[in-house]
Amino acid sequence: MSTPDADAPEEIAWKGDWIIAKKRGRWEYAARARDIRAAVILAIEDGHIILVEQYRVPLGKRCLELPAGLIGDDEGGENDDPFSAATRELEEETGYRAAHWENCGEFFSSPGMVSEGFTLFKATGLEKISDGGGTDSEYITVHRVKLADFTQVIADFRSRGIGIDTRMLLALGPHLLGEVS
Repeated sequence: MSTPDADAPEEIAWKGDWIIAKKRGRWEYAARARDIRAAVILAIEDGHIILVEQYRVPLGKRCLELPAGLIGDDEGGENDDPFSAATRELEEETGYRAAHWENCGEFFSSPGMVSEGFTLFKATGLEKISDGGGTDSEYITVHRVKLADFTQVIADFRSRGIGIDTRMLLALGPHLLGEVS
C-alpha cells in the first residue's frame, strides 16, 4: 500500500548549517544537514542512571536528558561512527567511562516532524574519570539519579521549570506500565 505523499518529490524550503526544512507532498519536516545523526547513551550502574542537564535554545530553558552527541559534526569527524561518538560524548558530558557497551539499535526522535535518527547505547561498568560538564560552550550539569526515585526526580525537575526530554520515558517506562510500585 502506497501512502499519498510517499512518491511526491522532496523539496528543500530552507537550508542552514545544521538544519534543513523540507517538504514532500503535504508534509513539512526538518532534517539534519549532511545526514548527521546522533548517539544517545543510557548509562546505568548500581541502580542509578546518569543524566545531563543543559540549556536548550529551542525550548528557552534547561532540559534534563540522557547524555548524547552528534556523529560526524566536528571538522575531521567525517569518519566518526555511532560507537566512537557515544564513547566520546559519555566521557565529555558526564566524566564517566564505560567498561561495557550494548548497541540497542536505531530510533527516531519525532518521526512526524523530524527525520533525525539516533543510535541508542546502553553503557555499564561505569568509572568516574573526570567532572564532565561538556565543552566550554555547553555548561552541562551531571546528575546521578537513583532509579527507584526516578518518577519523583522527574516531577521535581518539572516543577522547577526544567524541560524533560522524551527519552526519559526509557526509565519511566516500568512506572508508567505499572511494573514498579
